[in-house]
Amino acid sequence: MFAVAGSTKHGDVRALGADYTLPRDGDFAKKPGRGAIDLVVDLVAGPRWTAVIDTLRKGGRYAVAGAIAGPLVEMDVRTLYLRDLSFFGCTFQEDVVFENLVSYIERGEIRPAVARTYPLEEIVTAQKDFLSKQFTGKLVLVPPEGASV
Repeated sequence: MFAVAGSTKHGDVRALGADYTLPRDGDFAKKPGRGAIDLVVDLVAGPRWTAVIDTLRKGGRYAVAGAIAGPLVEMDVRTLYLRDLSFFGCTFQEDVVFENLVSYIERGEIRPAVARTYPLEEIVTAQKDFLSKQFTGKLVLVPPEGASV
């Protein structure tokens, strides 16, 4: 599995299971190479989007759940149909999907990558840490004891 991350996060990402890490500004045409990847899960998009799409093999799949590098991308639509690519948006799931996910976590079958937790009253600090991008994983806000969520 290839993962793209900032160079300071490569060790963390490999520890989470990536076989290879690539810098965000890397030359994807060289590594992993055009047509080398079956599936891309993207939270970034932005100006490097075309280079990421070029890594997909014929019949490859692209799933997107964010656009932190920018929401507008450019594509020659022939790339989509001539290479028989499938694109998926991933923002909404049925309640049962969340319930199943929670059960996997409760059974210890998967473990979320939580970088840090914050009590809700430290939301400003959490937002500053989020904007710094100096963490690997998720930042979690914890509501006060007894609060309804």
